[in-house]
Amino acid sequence: MAAKKKAAAKKRVQKQAPEPTELLLTELREIYSAENQLIKAMPRLTKAMESETLHELMNRRLEQAEELVADIENVFEEMEETPGRVKNVAAEGLLRDAQEHIQEIPKGPALDAVLIGAVQKLEHYCIAAWGTSRAFAEALEIDSAVQAMQRAIDEGKELDEELTELAVEEINPAMLAMGEDDEEMEEEDEQPKRRGRRGSDEARA
Repeated sequence: MAAKKKAAAKKRVQKQAPEPTELLLTELREIYSAENQLIKAMPRLTKAMESETLHELMNRRLEQAEELVADIENVFEEMEETPGRVKNVAAEGLLRDAQEHIQEIPKGPALDAVLIGAVQKLEHYCIAAWGTSRAFAEALEIDSAVQAMQRAIDEGKELDEELTELAVEEINPAMLAMGEDDEEMEEEDEQPKRRGRRGSDEARA
């Protein structure tokens, strides 16, 4: 009797695998939320950036996000589904971190360097999500979704490479140079103090 009850309980809690279509819809809704969050956050992020090249890259990413949102809406329409109100908590956390950096670090090369890293973290997450969605869409033969995700992947990888190049060749050297200048200014401020102490010692002698 006890064995039958355990078997019945196990049957009740047994998980059911989602349909492939539902998996794709879940991924697309997460991406849709992430891109919309990025669109809303981008003006504040861009305003905090000093590098003009970084501004240009972020403006291009904003255009890509808007295009991807429109593509996903078309895919939902084709599948007779809606984006719903799913909130991508991973993207929300990454964007919150970036905004906290803006509050903590003054505008300049150091903040630009940190924000490049923050944007790349989000972009790496998005590339993984786009790749997953593309794989599901390929399996389901939904060509519109495959094309949209592939374009997003290509653009994302290109942006990631350009951000790395910008950081290595421009932003990081400028950040290090500012650090050296600050050290030199501190040393110059210390020299008069040392001379003043030496003069006082001589006067007492």
